[in-house]
Amino acid sequence: MSSDLLEQKSPPVPRVITTKPRFTDKVFRAVVTSGGMVSLVLLGLIGFFLIYNGFEAIQNAGLSFLTGFDWADAIPEIDQPAMYGVGAMLFGTIVTGILAMLFGVPIAVGTALFLSYYAPEWLKKPMVVVVDVMAAIPSIVYGLWGFFVLMPHAEYWAKLIHKYLSFIPIFDMPAPVFTRSPFIAGLVLAIMIMPIITAISREVFAQTPPERIQAAYALGATKWSMIKAVVFPYGRGGVVGGAMLGLGRALGETVAVYTVLNLVYDIRIEILLSSGGNVASMIVNKFGEADFVELQALMAAGFVLFIVTLIVNFIANFIINKTARE
Repeated sequence: MSSDLLEQKSPPVPRVITTKPRFTDKVFRAVVTSGGMVSLVLLGLIGFFLIYNGFEAIQNAGLSFLTGFDWADAIPEIDQPAMYGVGAMLFGTIVTGILAMLFGVPIAVGTALFLSYYAPEWLKKPMVVVVDVMAAIPSIVYGLWGFFVLMPHAEYWAKLIHKYLSFIPIFDMPAPVFTRSPFIAGLVLAIMIMPIITAISREVFAQTPPERIQAAYALGATKWSMIKAVVFPYGRGGVVGGAMLGLGRALGETVAVYTVLNLVYDIRIEILLSSGGNVASMIVNKFGEADFVELQALMAAGFVLFIVTLIVNFIANFIINKTARE
């Protein structure tokens, strides 16, 4: 009797295996895709707006718009045409960005390591809050703080550097004017980008697989040896990405640089000299009194800065992908 019942039992229905996404997955993918497309469209519209309004200025100036060091309106009385070139400002933008990276990245990465592996819990939590709050402080606050607080001290540091390292060309001084220099602007930008790089690096270091850390300790590694062998290789791409994100903010910074750096249309390699500028600070300085022709040139300068920032982001993406594959 029992055997007959077993024979009459039907086998279970096989489970259907499919790769078709569920409805919730479709909705989430649509929302994420729409957000990404909106960002791309807005980015394209910004670039189109800048090139549309500044194309005539670029067309009239030609290549000299990128290589020229003059920014002067036309003077009909002496038949002088308008001359607009952003070469000197591009140089200043790159110099201040590099200085910000040199000053800020080592301190930011060191701070992230301290918060991740060395700081006690009672100190770690308030420091993380402080770092996150510093990343959200407006740039005008950094600019005013740099002008009133940092600049007097940085001027003294610049004099010491010139006194002992003046044999290096970048620290030589043709004139004893140390205020409002690329050195001070680089320090202010470094302080601005350090919270961003620190926050990103700390999150990347926190994602290091615990089993790798414990394996390093099991092999007799010290904490520093473990960081060099495990944490740095694993988080290298994220650190590079955070540094490039900070560099993008440094290249496009306006008010903070305008506050602590003199606007001089000339290329000077002496970073301690009160001479320099960047594209963003030049735009904010000229925008209020610009006529129609100069306004077109300013739009063209904004487009150049836009392209430079995109190039930096593409380079960062290439480096991150390369290090991730390795």
